[in-house]
Amino acid sequence: MPPASASTPAPSTTVGMEPALAARSRSQSLWVMAVLATLMAFGSISTDLYLPAMPQMARDLGAGTGVMEFTISGYLVGFSLGQLLWGAVSDRVGRRWPIAIGILLFILGSAGCAMAATAPQVVGWRVVQAIGACAGVVLSRAMVRDLFPREQAAQKLSMLIVIMAAAPLVGPLVGGQLLVIASWHWIFWLLVAIGLVTLVALFTVPETLAPAQRDADAVRRAIGRYGELLRDRRIIASAGIGGFFYAGAFAYIAGTPFAFITYYHVPPRLYALLFGAAILGIMAVNLLNARLAPRFGSGRLLRWGAGLAAVTGIAAAITAATGWGGLAGLAVPLLLFCALNGLIVANSLAAALSAWPERAGAASALVGAIHYGSGIVGSALLGVLADGTPWPLGLIVALGGLGSLACTRLLPR
Repeated sequence: MPPASASTPAPSTTVGMEPALAARSRSQSLWVMAVLATLMAFGSISTDLYLPAMPQMARDLGAGTGVMEFTISGYLVGFSLGQLLWGAVSDRVGRRWPIAIGILLFILGSAGCAMAATAPQVVGWRVVQAIGACAGVVLSRAMVRDLFPREQAAQKLSMLIVIMAAAPLVGPLVGGQLLVIASWHWIFWLLVAIGLVTLVALFTVPETLAPAQRDADAVRRAIGRYGELLRDRRIIASAGIGGFFYAGAFAYIAGTPFAFITYYHVPPRLYALLFGAAILGIMAVNLLNARLAPRFGSGRLLRWGAGLAAVTGIAAAITAATGWGGLAGLAVPLLLFCALNGLIVANSLAAALSAWPERAGAASALVGAIHYGSGIVGSALLGVLADGTPWPLGLIVALGGLGSLACTRLLPR
């Protein structure tokens, strides 16, 4: 992407934190990046672990068709709104303590899901779980921007996404195996344990936002600042491209357990392998993005990703409507669509954060809220349109890809 115009705010001096990280031993630096990757993974593991259990949960809780999809939508409501809070708070007090409080909420919400007796209770506790989980996700991204300039941030974000992809890759496999030896409740108790371990690890990581760089009025002025950010065309473009993609991606997450397991009679353990194939695709494309971003620019790669998302989304809609190719005919375009996460998410975040580097926490929170807020629309629309066939899933994925492509028109050349 061409350099920003002269009106672009000057880069934040928090980039000076990079030498501090580099000065540490290689093992310490890798440990910091590993903890950040774990925090970023909270958004994935909160859902991916229990995906294979959704049909069983629906039976045990007496939930009707489409109801369990709202456990995804409820989670995304908390995840989207929570980011707006955590971003402003972190710009005022630093990154680490807001993350710690978020992890405690994540633990509480996970325990509530484990003890829930009805589907509405699960939805409610999922909101609490999400408000906590999003703190680690949004603020770990801001911490990366604290440490690195734009192109390096895009590269590091891609690498972190690859590392954290082990969680959703392993998650459905672990969830499927737990269903063999125990009930779905133990999936949420496992999330409680993961939260406790991560909370301890968090306090081995240094604070990345120096006191001199904090904004004492960040919380009070948060609404006004979000409004200011929303008037920036670069923010709108970045958020829109990623948002439409997330609408399709979360329709995939909410819809494939029923499309694959219920409609095509795929065993839960085999479903985990199909889901894992999508994660491998995400990892591969993120690695590719990390190599190509310095050469071609993250803006160009973002456009390419949106175009391919439109093509694969249309293919998924056609096969879902016609049944052509059976399970493989539906799964292949869906897996390719998901893999494009590697070209869209990191580059859209890097574009947004580079526009306002001195407000990385607020910008990351706002864009993340729009991304996951779009996921609410995708998963909720799937619940509303659910008819027992894969067609609603294919339709929403296609609309997501086309929307991403349309939003590239707003990107500055």
